[in-house]
Amino acid sequence: MTAASASVTHQKADPYAAPRDYGPVRFLHRLNPLSKIAAPLPAMGLLLFARDIATPLLFCVVTLLMLLIGAHLRARTVLLLVAGIPLIIVVMSVSFGIWADPSLVSDSPVLIEAGPVRFTIGAWLIGLATALRLAAIVLLALVGGLTSTGPDLVRSLVQQLRVPYRLGYTALAAFRFVPRFGHELDVIRQAHRVRGISDGRGPIAAVARTAGYVVPLLAGAIRHAERVALAMDSRAFGAHPTRTERYTIAFRARDWIFIAAFWALTAVVIVL
Repeated sequence: MTAASASVTHQKADPYAAPRDYGPVRFLHRLNPLSKIAAPLPAMGLLLFARDIATPLLFCVVTLLMLLIGAHLRARTVLLLVAGIPLIIVVMSVSFGIWADPSLVSDSPVLIEAGPVRFTIGAWLIGLATALRLAAIVLLALVGGLTSTGPDLVRSLVQQLRVPYRLGYTALAAFRFVPRFGHELDVIRQAHRVRGISDGRGPIAAVARTAGYVVPLLAGAIRHAERVALAMDSRAFGAHPTRTERYTIAFRARDWIFIAAFWALTAVVIVL
């Protein structure tokens, strides 16, 4: 490993480290991962059946503000949330509006007309409602996705919901194969580039390059799986009904308050 790659690896956040405390303002990082899953669930269920614009729009605004205030986000993530999400909603509203049933909006004013195609305001509003519902569900899922790590979620499942740790940590080890495969694929590509194997152009050369990645990537995956299995066996994984943890993920009063507040907001939206 070169010094540059070592420094990049050192700068990356360790997913197995204890959760960082970003202060009381960034409160989402202080919550249990399970509370950030349980709190938005009723709202997600409501959005599946909502057909208006106000309901998903309200959840989009509230969730976006919650993420911008209560989560420690990188500038690129903030830009994607603030500018990317509205742009995606606009594009999806037009796409879904084109496929809306014309009989439902036959009396609506025409917004754009090109030959036999008539895009009305009513069709766009139907597409906008659908796009807002999808965006709201994604933003609600990002409340836990952007402020929790996979190991912390597994610890919460094991400690609070009593999920067998053999299942939780085995699944976590399997998920950790994905970034490992990405790293090995980069190494294989660099090795091919150094040897001049990837100099060809055109679709045939691209297929040949892709086929050349399969065997070394499969061999690396087998080696990595063997190392993981030996490491788990050496630590007596699965030999005892319980296991010790580096730290505990507690379910505190603030988690109950967060869940109750979010459920209360969902109830208010249902009533109104």
